[in-house]
Amino acid sequence: MGKKSRVKTQKSGGGGATATVSTKEIMNLITELLQKCSNPSTAPGKEWEEYVQIRGLIEKIRKKQKGLSVIFDGNREQHFDELLQWAADCGASTEGFEITYFPEEGYGLKATKDIKAEELFLWIPRKMLMTVESAKNSILGPVYSQDRILQAMGNITLAFHLLCERLNPDSFWLPYIKTLPAEYHTPLYFEEEEVRYLQSTQAIHDVFSQYKNTARQYAYFYKLIQTHPNASKLPLKESFTFDDYRWAVSSVMTRQNQIPTEDGSRVTLALIPLWDMCNHTNGLITTGYNLEDDRCECVALQDYKAGDQIYIFYGTRSNAEFVIHNGFFFNNNSHDRVKIKLGVSKSDRLYAMKAEVLARAGIPTSSVFALHCSEPPISAQLLAFLRVFSMTEDELKGHLVREHVIDKIFTLGNSDFPVSWDNEIKLWTFLETRAALLLKTYKTTTEDDKSLLEKPELSYHSKMAIQLRTAEKEILEKAVQSAAMKREHFTELQDENAPLPKYEESNIAMLENTITDSKIPLVLRNLNSDDEGDHELKLTEVLDDGIVGGLGIMNGESTFPNHTDPKSQENGKQEDNTKENGDAKETTADRIECSES
Repeated sequence: MGKKSRVKTQKSGGGGATATVSTKEIMNLITELLQKCSNPSTAPGKEWEEYVQIRGLIEKIRKKQKGLSVIFDGNREQHFDELLQWAADCGASTEGFEITYFPEEGYGLKATKDIKAEELFLWIPRKMLMTVESAKNSILGPVYSQDRILQAMGNITLAFHLLCERLNPDSFWLPYIKTLPAEYHTPLYFEEEEVRYLQSTQAIHDVFSQYKNTARQYAYFYKLIQTHPNASKLPLKESFTFDDYRWAVSSVMTRQNQIPTEDGSRVTLALIPLWDMCNHTNGLITTGYNLEDDRCECVALQDYKAGDQIYIFYGTRSNAEFVIHNGFFFNNNSHDRVKIKLGVSKSDRLYAMKAEVLARAGIPTSSVFALHCSEPPISAQLLAFLRVFSMTEDELKGHLVREHVIDKIFTLGNSDFPVSWDNEIKLWTFLETRAALLLKTYKTTTEDDKSLLEKPELSYHSKMAIQLRTAEKEILEKAVQSAAMKREHFTELQDENAPLPKYEESNIAMLENTITDSKIPLVLRNLNSDDEGDHELKLTEVLDDGIVGGLGIMNGESTFPNHTDPKSQENGKQEDNTKENGDAKETTADRIECSES
């Protein structure tokens, strides 16, 4: 087993002597950091300034904590054999594949024999998993039982569980922990100049939020560990650095997954060793949880020949989500999209009527939608919103008080049944204009970015940021083109006095839509977007944001994503829990699906 080494002092700036870091000095900086991060909202236009100020405080803290973080002897590759032996001893499958380094994607699983599509090739028993339940039964238990933040946020509980077990030389999970990356490629590890490449992107606010909330979490829990009576026995009491917490947060953020509890009554968060070595590709979710055998099971996504890399599908994540929460950019992402914030102004003369129609359709008056890389670029929910947004007073009345109002509400998101030709022209004109305005907020063109990407001196993080920026602009450019074509098409139909398509009363079959994610009645769908309306955040919400990134609980495997670079920094991945396209797949009829994000 690799020997763990830990340094508790750092070199002073003078003649090479060592000096103990002042707890009071660190605590003063922690207090300042907590105060700086306590305001959940930031004045418009001041986000970058605040981010730089928070970074400055963090760097001061990191400088004083230099040399205090835990490290393992050797590199993670030297511990893979130990991981496989531990997994075999625990009853996991370890035959038919091996852990291999791939130049483009980092470490992953390589088939050592032919594997057929849908063949069960990997299973991991519950006892190998690090879960919220195992955390509660560990040395962390006494603190967990009395801290409402840990009780409310399983992901942070997992992060501290991971940190405590890493410091325990006799930990059951040490063979797994020693194979985790020493660093990640999430924006928490970006240099300031690398983050600058994300300025003006739709993703930058999530990057700011992630960093701010992670800093706030660290400051809060640093104080907790120093002052909580039950924290005196924690190994973190002696040294709890920001780098340690950033590592634990990133490990959980890139790897956590939802599994059912032992009785199947609810779900809990877990880290799943070995399974998290698979890299991502497009496809379907092929992992489930077998309650009868009490283990996670994964079937092959496709046929694999001996020597092929074994991939899994992380889920329908955008590249912004991959970059922010997984630390990689995935080329040819068929689920890529860009956020677009839209809302009906309360000063709109028809606000009350529009709000009522939207409410009947199950859509908020203000929300974050998405423009997709595919055609059409908008979902049924966004189409419905834009139709209501563009309605005249008479059209609104037709959806509230006249005949067949239920049918009209049901077909709001159906592209086959326009409200009117004029309404279609208005909504596509609005979308074309809005996307074009968003494009103007970028400081570089797509051509500029492509030229930058050719520079060999670009860091991996800088390249990833520019790739994301380019992808966002390409999606917006396609949206402008698509909206313009739609506007012209409906203008021609209006000029020709073409009759509007008719539908039969209560004909649910007519609800089938050509627009992505709209195969069931609109009002029955769960709108997968965040309300952009102002609201006061609770403490648990504020602290939690840094890990979940505003996406809700993420359940992902810990594979090292595609297109990561050197061996020193492989990244994780996650299978999506949103299941926007019904792509969850159970491997047996009685198996409970493993929520993957």
